[in-house]
Amino acid sequence: MASTKGIDMSGIQKTFIAVLLILATLMVMSSARAERIKDLASIAGVRSNQLIGYGLVVGLDGSGDQTTQTPFTVQSIINMLTGMGVNLPPGTNLQLKNVAAVMVTASLPAFARPGQQIDITVSSMGNAKSLSGGTLLMTPLKGADGAVYAMAQGNVVVSGAGASSGGSQVVVNHLSVGRIADGATVERSVPTSLGEGNYVYLDLNSTDFGTMENMLQAINRVVPGAATATDGRQLRIRAPDNVSDRVGFLSRIENIEVRADPSAAKVIINARTGSVVMNQSVTLDDCAVAHGNLSVTIGTNNTVSQPNPLSAGQTTTVANAQISVKQEAGALLSVRGGVNLADVVKALNAIGANPQDLIAILQAMKSAGALHAELKII
Repeated sequence: MASTKGIDMSGIQKTFIAVLLILATLMVMSSARAERIKDLASIAGVRSNQLIGYGLVVGLDGSGDQTTQTPFTVQSIINMLTGMGVNLPPGTNLQLKNVAAVMVTASLPAFARPGQQIDITVSSMGNAKSLSGGTLLMTPLKGADGAVYAMAQGNVVVSGAGASSGGSQVVVNHLSVGRIADGATVERSVPTSLGEGNYVYLDLNSTDFGTMENMLQAINRVVPGAATATDGRQLRIRAPDNVSDRVGFLSRIENIEVRADPSAAKVIINARTGSVVMNQSVTLDDCAVAHGNLSVTIGTNNTVSQPNPLSAGQTTTVANAQISVKQEAGALLSVRGGVNLADVVKALNAIGANPQDLIAILQAMKSAGALHAELKII
């Protein structure tokens, strides 16, 4: 087993910064590319429905619920056996080790028909140590209206069940959650209509008036006068009366390419890992922030751009950003270039600022009005 001593943390930080720069470049490239309507919006009413059920997983290798602490598992076993004609004597104390009570969840896709199969997730609700190797008994899956829409059953597959090497064990995933591919059979379909009357409606994934206007114009170029916008989120389209013609019509509409407007400036921070993701719209103003033994100064250095002699050019002033981050120990780093948050994050990482320092500094910049972006911490 390789030792972790001597790892160059500055190299890891440089790699992290390089990943941020690559992501920023990809975002800029994607903003200039047209996207299909099916990637920006969905047809109103065409949606999935959540299903849930309570069941039992049997056949575990001694890793099931401790029945003295989970009486509902014992009660479920007794009820199941009674339904199968097995009557236990009153007062029987069951000591089960190979059974676990679970919740089964699934998503019923739009237009799913009886007989089709869907994936399910099985999650332990007791104190079972592992569901690996277990079998889910027949479990009805119900919708929000209480009706049964699917029946689930099958062998539970748990990823990352554990691997031992050199006396140590590595667990990759939670052993109390597993999945069954095609583990449920649809028993009832959910009625779904393509629109209301002569119209179908498109809902944008996020409210954006600019993208809505571009989509409106793109659809009307293909089908003149067919689309009207009701607001910044929904678009109404006049569609054929025949259902079969409507399917082909919506296929054409979904594949129309639309140039989406740049999204609002956002900065997303993962407080656990210190990861920072931002889009190309983030900007900063002049500011100075002090936090603990760190201080951040962002300013503008104006330089004069002089045209060549006898040229038709004019003298202009170019604003270059200067970002200084210093630590009490004396470390000082200056970065010149455009005013952007990537430079600030790079400078902070270069002197070893931890995620908590980064979050506090960005929050202070936002409160001072120097960070022009929505700051979201997850």
